[in-house]
Amino acid sequence: MRKTHSVNIGGVMIGGGNPVAIQSMTNTRTEDVEATVAQILALEEAGCEIVRSTVPTREAAEAVKAIKSRIHIPLVADIHFDYRMAIAAMENGADKIRINPGNIGSAERVRAVVDCAKERNIPIRVGVNSGSLEKDILEKNGGVTAEGLVESALRNAALIEDMGYDNLVISIKSSDVPMCIRAHELIADRTLHPLHVGITEAGTVKSGTIKSAVGLGAILWQGIGDTIRVSLTGDPVEEIVAAKKILQALGLRRSGIEVVSCPTCGRTQIDLIGLANQVETLTAGYDLPIKVAVMGCVVNGPGEAREADIGIAGGKGVGLLIKGEEVRKLPETELLSALKYELDHWNQ
Repeated sequence: MRKTHSVNIGGVMIGGGNPVAIQSMTNTRTEDVEATVAQILALEEAGCEIVRSTVPTREAAEAVKAIKSRIHIPLVADIHFDYRMAIAAMENGADKIRINPGNIGSAERVRAVVDCAKERNIPIRVGVNSGSLEKDILEKNGGVTAEGLVESALRNAALIEDMGYDNLVISIKSSDVPMCIRAHELIADRTLHPLHVGITEAGTVKSGTIKSAVGLGAILWQGIGDTIRVSLTGDPVEEIVAAKKILQALGLRRSGIEVVSCPTCGRTQIDLIGLANQVETLTAGYDLPIKVAVMGCVVNGPGEAREADIGIAGGKGVGLLIKGEEVRKLPETELLSALKYELDHWNQ
């Protein structure tokens, strides 16, 4: 595990050995308090721990205060170009701000933002991505490179550090998965600031989840990354679902029931796809740190399901309930209800 400073984002600690935190971003107009609050509450319900909203206008900055009063997770203000919006957002209670110092303007404007953050001890996330690299870095590297992303991030972080403030989080994002992985490997030993990790512009829910799982998986598996966002073109709640599954697959988070199921094959004599989907829907309602296996035949199913806490295996008209070993045989049509009974009475 990479050693970092710890940063307090509105009561959620990241870095310093704390669990990897899950983030998302609203896609409502922040000025629309009702719509933004409704979306954040849905994200909270899904398991979001930190949320970011864009603050492009004075009205949006002033909405931060009203939004904060009605949600239960830290709110990060996303700032582009106008340093005054960063200051206004902090004055209205933002728990963190995300800026790219390069597009804020002069050093004096950056200093004004830093001074406001320092006064309130509000963390600053220094965000750099493939589309924001400085001209000299692009020219030196012959375009966008992992080395350039790291150089830009460290340069911008140093700018703020030289102003006497180091309550920072760094993000270096690219839509190019190998480049993003390499950039994080390069920066990991060059800073003690926590890293916000994500594959930017990953794509739609299906393709973006795959792309993010590959990139985030490779980065997190190396002990790099303190908070993540899965950036998807779709309902932000899908980002939380994907993030939780990625962390769970890596053993970094146990969040509810993990469902494993076998692929269908010629031995399958039940509607395994339908059954697995029903089990996934059923288990979503339980907050149990266990693994449930769904197997499609009674030949290999029992053996394969033994590694799970509980499993079901189906054959032609018959099913098995398995808890380390075969518990009982029952009609195929009763598999789901038998599983529900076991979950309802788990630990009793």
